Formats: sequence, C-alpha cells, structure tokens
Amino acid sequence: MTSKDINWYIQGVRDNNRKILAKTITLIESSLPDHREMGRHIVDRLLPHTGKGIRLGVTGVPGAGKSTFIESLGIYLIGKGHRVAVLAVDPSSSRSGGSILADKTRMEKLSASPIAFIRPSPSGGTLGGVADKTRETMLLCEAAGFDVVIIETVGVGQSETAVSSMVDFFLVLLIAGAGDELQGIKKGVLELADAIAINKADGNNIKAAEMARSEYESALHILRPISPSWSPPVMTCSSIETSGIENIWNTVLLHREKMGCTGEFDERRKRQAVEWMWSMVNSSLREWFTANPLVREILPGITRDVERGSLEPTVAASKLLFFLKDKT
Repeated sequence: MTSKDINWYIQGVRDNNRKILAKTITLIESSLPDHREMGRHIVDRLLPHTGKGIRLGVTGVPGAGKSTFIESLGIYLIGKGHRVAVLAVDPSSSRSGGSILADKTRMEKLSASPIAFIRPSPSGGTLGGVADKTRETMLLCEAAGFDVVIIETVGVGQSETAVSSMVDFFLVLLIAGAGDELQGIKKGVLELADAIAINKADGNNIKAAEMARSEYESALHILRPISPSWSPPVMTCSSIETSGIENIWNTVLLHREKMGCTGEFDERRKRQAVEWMWSMVNSSLREWFTANPLVREILPGITRDVERGSLEPTVAASKLLFFLKDKT
C-alpha cells in the first residue's frame, strides 16, 4: 500500500468517477487484510467530505415493491436536481456469497441515469439484511457528491435496528391485503419507523390500501413514538403510477427540518457514529479471535463435536473463550 495508491482512490471518488467509486467500494468490502487496512485509510481521509446528504432507509417484506418504489423515488429526485445513490443489500448466495437479486436489472431506468449510482451488495448473512460495510459505502457515496443515499434492506424482519441506526429517516413499506402473518411487520419494526407507506395503492387496490392506512394509523397511536416532536404518518402510494411519491419525499424533508430545529438530528448522527464504532469493534474482535493460531488449532475439533451433538453450543463457546483467556 502506498500513498499514491490511496490518493488515486480518494481523488477518483471526489471527482465522482463512478468506476473508481465502484472499485473503492469493492476494496473496502474485501476480506483481505491489506485491502481492509487500505480501505480504512481511504474512508478516514474522505470523512471530512461526508455527512451532508440525506440518508434514507427503506424496508419491507419481499413483494412490497421496494425496488420499484425506490426507482420511482429516485427518478423523481433526479428530476428535482438531486444526485441519488442506492445501496441495495441483497441476500447472499450461500455458495458464492455473491448478490443474487441483481437490483441493477430491477431498476433499469434509474441505473441508466448519469447522476444515479446503484450498488447491489451481498449481505453475507448479516442480520437485518445489512452488508458488513454498508456504513462505509454510504460515506463513500456522500464523498462522491451524492446528496441522497437510499439503503434498501432485504426486509426479512431481522434486526431492522441495524438499518435505522445508520439513516436519518426510516421508511417501512407495506402492502394492503397481505395479512399480518405475511407482512411480517411486527411491533418492534413499527416502533422504528419514521413513516409507513402502503404501496400499490392503484386500480382495484385503492380502497384496500386506504383501509390498511387507517388500521396502521390506529396501531401507531398505541405505540410510543421515537421522537417527542414527530409522530410517524401513514401514507399511501403507487410506485407504478408514481402517485404519493412527492408526498413521501416532502415528509422526509419535513422530518429533517423538525429534527434539525430540536437538535435531534445532530443527536441521531452522533448515535450513528457510536454505533459504527461498536460495529467495527465487534467485527474486528471476531476477526482477531478466528485468526488466532490457538483458536484455529482447537476450533475444528470443537466444531465437529457440536455438529455430532456430543458438545452443547453454549459449552463449546465457553470452552473456546476460556481456553484463549488461559493461554493469553
């Protein structure tokens, strides 16, 4: 690693060279130690050029139309003069670890725009459908001049707190008539929402969407809102007809304005920084632990015992931890 190499990546990102931006993201996503070290230096150098964009998280179960909604919103924002980056975090292939949904093919119109950037990233099995380096990727996009960064999650109902802890506005996308057991949207997710949008409110589904909107409004009234100065609204929209998209974006802007006036916006960003710190600590500890020669020596045997059922997972975990503690 040389200063020249690092400067090449940094300058390319700052110049909004999309090919270099993509290469930089690939670098920070790499599991190779040299690449990780280089990626850390690049992100550190680019941090002063971040933080000015609007960070929007979108979640919802498969079938809620997240990708179509994001494309409609992205096209609307481009028409308003914004530069939009979409981080579409896909479920990972269990064999290759790669992204299997190919969001670029699902957002053809948006991906064709020269002022939009779409990055499908494998989640790697991470809870909440958030890739290990989503935060860093978001910051790189901001450093490249994208003033709206949208994070699309897998939407599997696992640890959506991971998403809400890194965005300014968390939107839960639902559809009418799917049934609560299919929606997979439980109290914990609704408590995290800054707004709820009932998608596919078009054609014969308009009445059902309005009924769903009324039901979720009632449900939100019994939940304590995240902020004392913001009550999450429930809206309807149609990604295909693009109706309701402008209203949702105006809601995002109104939320930012209110949070800014009360100082809650800055507090949220501070919490995001602390969450990022602990995320990196946990990730680094796991890497250090699994790379330790003493652990690598006994790990295969313990793993086999757990697989055979001759050793309880809780006992195995304690054995690994105490073994390492005794040896160090």
